[in-house]
Order: sequence, then C-alpha cells, then structure tokens
Amino acid sequence: MVNFEGKTVGYALTGSHCTLEEVMEQVSRFVQLGAKVIPIASQSVMTTDTRFGTTLHWQKQLKELTGNDIISSIVDAEPLGPKNMLDIIVIAPCTGNTTSKLANAMTDSPVLMAAKGMLRNHKPVVIAISTNDGLGLNAANIAKLLAAKNFYFVPFGQDNPTGKPNSLVADMNLIPEACYAALQGKQIQPMLVQRVQD
Repeated sequence: MVNFEGKTVGYALTGSHCTLEEVMEQVSRFVQLGAKVIPIASQSVMTTDTRFGTTLHWQKQLKELTGNDIISSIVDAEPLGPKNMLDIIVIAPCTGNTTSKLANAMTDSPVLMAAKGMLRNHKPVVIAISTNDGLGLNAANIAKLLAAKNFYFVPFGQDNPTGKPNSLVADMNLIPEACYAALQGKQIQPMLVQRVQD
C-alpha cells in the first residue's frame, strides 16, 4: 500500500503545458496519501498562458491542492538542500529542456535548483518525462540520467509513434507509485510501457 504519511514531497512542474491538468490529479493524490506537498514551478509555468490554461489558473489550483505557496525562484528554491526540507522530489511533467539541463549539471531554474539540493543530500529525484525529442537528441540525456545515482523514472513510452515518433511521455498515473519505490531505492518496473494502442 502506497503511503506518504510523514513525508514531504517536492512536486516540481515544468512547461509541458498539455500535461498540467493530468499531473494536478497526482498532486491531489499525494495529499490524499498523507504527504506534505511543496509545489515548485518553472518560469514557463508561472508566466505562460496557453490554450491548456492560464498561469493564474494553474497557480491557484496548486496552492489550493497543497495549502502551500509555490516556490518559483532560484533564491527561494536554494534553501531546500541546505535545510534538508524534502524527502523526495518529482519533476512532473519534466520537459526535454529540463532533462537536458539535469543531465548536464545546469542550474538555471527553481526546479533545477531544487533537484540539485536533493542530489546534494543523496535523496531521490523522480522524473516524469514529457518531451517531443525523447528518442531524438534528448535520448542521450535520458540515458545519462538512467545511469546516474539517485535518479528514478516514472514509467514512460511513445505517446504518438505515428505522428511524433520521437515523443516520450510518462504514465502520470504511476507518479505516486514510482515515488514510493524511489524512497526505497528502487526503480519501479516495468519502466518502459505502452502509452498508445496502434
């Protein structure tokens, strides 16, 4: 039974706007499973209105679901590591841009700073990939993270192999289960899953 009683989960969102509605359901699930959830958002999530929703809509929903303010700057994210404030962080959705920067040790956003703090403390960073170039240029970055310590993946697969053959998207419904396994030092299996029916 998945349970997060007594755990503090950092829930970080990056700019795969088409999946924000889907991941909000998982934020709610963490709260229902007993976690204290600290929301962290990239600049794209905090400033961009799209056909999938306005930034104010997503910000309001995050605050209402978690009861906490959103960490949205590098300065505000920096104390997460030194103060050891989180048990785990999940980046969901994790764009190709963020994946690339994680794999190459770049820290230029609150999400990346929060992840860096977790790695400093040897704690799990869980990635729920959502990128159109997962089997393109970003394949090398995903491979680097697969081989790196303290990184775990939410099971993922091709979401549109005919129309977007390089696209990879995680099964967002498995985020809590993937995090629960990661807290035990395990990668949830199977990691590669079928996301569409051809």
